[in-house]
Amino acid sequence: MTTQALKGRIALVTGGTTGLGFGAAQRLIDEGAFVYITGRRKDVLDAADERLGPSAQGIQADVTSKSDMQRVADTIKAEHGLLDILFANAGGGHATPLAELTEEQIDSELGINIKGVILTVQSLLGVLRDGAAITLNASITADMGLPGFAVYASTKAAVRSLARSWTTDLKDRRIRVNTISPGVVPTEGYSHEQKMSDADITAYAKRVAHEIPAGRVGTPQDIGDALVFLSSDTSRYITGIDLVVDGGMTRVYAGRN
Repeated sequence: MTTQALKGRIALVTGGTTGLGFGAAQRLIDEGAFVYITGRRKDVLDAADERLGPSAQGIQADVTSKSDMQRVADTIKAEHGLLDILFANAGGGHATPLAELTEEQIDSELGINIKGVILTVQSLLGVLRDGAAITLNASITADMGLPGFAVYASTKAAVRSLARSWTTDLKDRRIRVNTISPGVVPTEGYSHEQKMSDADITAYAKRVAHEIPAGRVGTPQDIGDALVFLSSDTSRYITGIDLVVDGGMTRVYAGRN
């Protein structure tokens, strides 16, 4: 059931072609928004654009490129004038032991997860409507100290810090900035980045569900629902927070069977 809480609003979801980004874009559309999505691979972008339907438009862009993100901003301005909702979702990373980290991996994860977020928000400032809602995609890994995730987790901690700073930077424009920290949400990234097979993902989800008070792993819709809330007038007095969407995994001990 939808409430059309975002009817008539214009949104941008970076990295909106698959996984959490695609699910978030779909939920924004369900609630009445027109949604731009970005992606680096044209074939994947076109497929996602077609699946989302007439209330979506894909723009091929790399969030680590200032010129690409400025082109995104120029496109939105030319076609719709101003932007109401920005979800800086594009990111990535995978587990690698400290001794095996390469400069290429470090540069890649710092680039897309930190530089990409900064360039996204900076480039869109000129088309963001006063009173707009910005949400950055963080992660529960920033709190957990998981082995092999030092670089990825540190980038997500940085994302939270950016949101707090931008909350005060943009307060005179009444632009709210928040983060969402997803928990375990199996998506295409588990196979692409973590190199897990379908069987591995199923087994992992079943095992970890016992450690989650909600009794299950998350879905892209769960993250999309949280984004709808932070993007709507219902959350008009909420800014600078990190909304943890993990079924209670990091806040309540559910025990292990």
